[in-house]
Amino acid sequence: MNPNAAEVAPAQLSDGSLAVAASGSPLALQSRVLSGSAIMLVSSIVVGFTNFGYNLIVARTLGAVDFGHAAVVYTALLLLSCVTLSFQLVCSKFVAQNHSFAAKAAVYKKLRLQAWLAGIVLALAIALANGPLTGYLHLPSRTLMLLIACGGAFYVPLGVRRGLMQGLYEFRRLSINFIVEVVVKTVGAFLLLALGLGVLGVVIAMVASVVVAELIAIPSVAVRVPPRLGLKPTFFEGLNATIFFVGQVLINNVDIVLVKHFFVGAESGLYAVVSLVGRIVFILCWSVVSSMFPISAGSRGNVRGGRVVLSTAFGLVFMVTSVALFGIWVAPHGLWKAIFGAGFNLGGANPYTSLLFLYAAATGIYSFSVVLMMYEMSRRIANTAWLQLATSAAVVIGIYLFHRNLHQVIVVQLVLMTALLALVALPLLFKRNLEPPLSGGAGVRRLHRVNEDEVISEFLKNEFYEREYDGIRGRLLQLVYSPDLDNDRENTLRRALLFRRRGRMWRELPSDTEWWEIELTREDLDRLRAFPRSHWLRLSKGTFYMTDVVEKLKKLSEDNDGRPFVQKIRILNEKLQRPVPETAVVLIAQNEKGPLTIIEGNHRMAAALMVSPELMASRFRFLCGFSPRMSECCWYETDLGSLWRYGRNRIKDLTRDDDAQLANMLEPSPKDAA
Repeated sequence: MNPNAAEVAPAQLSDGSLAVAASGSPLALQSRVLSGSAIMLVSSIVVGFTNFGYNLIVARTLGAVDFGHAAVVYTALLLLSCVTLSFQLVCSKFVAQNHSFAAKAAVYKKLRLQAWLAGIVLALAIALANGPLTGYLHLPSRTLMLLIACGGAFYVPLGVRRGLMQGLYEFRRLSINFIVEVVVKTVGAFLLLALGLGVLGVVIAMVASVVVAELIAIPSVAVRVPPRLGLKPTFFEGLNATIFFVGQVLINNVDIVLVKHFFVGAESGLYAVVSLVGRIVFILCWSVVSSMFPISAGSRGNVRGGRVVLSTAFGLVFMVTSVALFGIWVAPHGLWKAIFGAGFNLGGANPYTSLLFLYAAATGIYSFSVVLMMYEMSRRIANTAWLQLATSAAVVIGIYLFHRNLHQVIVVQLVLMTALLALVALPLLFKRNLEPPLSGGAGVRRLHRVNEDEVISEFLKNEFYEREYDGIRGRLLQLVYSPDLDNDRENTLRRALLFRRRGRMWRELPSDTEWWEIELTREDLDRLRAFPRSHWLRLSKGTFYMTDVVEKLKKLSEDNDGRPFVQKIRILNEKLQRPVPETAVVLIAQNEKGPLTIIEGNHRMAAALMVSPELMASRFRFLCGFSPRMSECCWYETDLGSLWRYGRNRIKDLTRDDDAQLANMLEPSPKDAA
């Protein structure tokens, strides 16, 4: 019996949640997203409307000017949430992806320590910048920002505790924690306002709610075991999450800060009230994302299930946004005046052009972008975080340039959020044809591990006829075609030879790629894809699957197409039907069940498959590089994130000179090539 079986198996916790995410069927994953989203939506409705009522009463009690002070101080606390949410996202992702409780405990305890250190550093930074911040925001007292500094020290570690609950699918406990926070803030503010403390009392209640939420978020039994490493967070995971949430927090809150700066007095209070509606829409949409993210991360290897998770979350966000916009549209103008009070004049009678409708529309459009970006982040390190950060900078610049009135400020955000959604969605639509097919079975069979030097040697054998090697081919035939894989100098030289032609391609492969010889059978053909570049792109019309490519080639061959590419396939086809030495085909994949992309041997494979799968199996050995991060490689999955990574690597390649390196190694001539 496996001694760790009790740790690896899914476990039912006291609140009914599952501690471990099995990949599961698409229907089971959809059910999990729906049930988690239902719990989070209910709590978000409670939190959102409690917050709405809280803000209305505080606004009516304080008046527009003092409420503007309270709102911008609370916004400053929300700006700190970029760090809090970063820890929460990383914690939930790796807790969900690790199957043993010991590995989950290791993730939690490591991040918990880092979060406390980060919280203390942030608190000290705010305290030191207290004077300039108070002046910029036109606040009546420096005490307000000092209180926020104290709250920030507790706010960051709270993210790790919430991330643990999220990663364990303890959505009920997570919901209760959010509700307790808003209740403490609301009750505390009302009591302190009754005592006449005004804005100061409201801010004290804010800080107290964060402290209480952190103290009651005690971990479940899941982490009360000796920690043991499993999948662990990396620096780049944390950096990516931080960049994402810096962009998100800026998009959601920087407009309030800028309006407070540009519109002194009642207008900033009016804008703060209008923004409450948008925040409710986003909170409701975020509740869907909160349940989707860990479930998607835990089912990372289940491609079909991932699609279902994404479509379910997208549908729920569409429903929330549509209901909110419809409610604002049909609500009579007098209702908003009655709710907000006479001190907040919304101006204008047409709901299509009202501040409320436009603000909620901008928030809803942004929420769709968040769903897509968070889904990508749950599966891998996605560079869309940088795109969102750039958009947040554009919001700042846009409001600085266009702030003649509040309506103009909101239109700036509406335009930019629409542009962000287009930029995030278009690569995803482009990637649709590259998605793995819906295939079952056990997947390809791994035969044995292969050293990377052997893979490079086999790759080079099939490339050495190219013109790039014309000047040196004669003296290196033995080194290439009769390799000594135990000779380190030979291996280094073969790598340099291959990199002269394929260096840019090879450097795109993840650093943790493991090479295996695999068995490829007829059942695996539906998973087989051609290299997504050059003439394969024109031939496949975007699908790249070998079954589609071969069908197209057969038709071109029957039509006696005279293009050189088709002629080359025809010659290879005839050659492979005669006795020839076995050669290697090099592939890459995320796992055994996912798609297999050929990075060397596309022409030979296509030519063999035009005859029969049996010819393919008898003529080649198959070497495959596996990595769970293979989706970051643009040769395997082409989207905005992988293309961004490719672009950065191309810039780095400008400083490399593979030809010069090879020339240095060939001078003097290697003894083995003599």
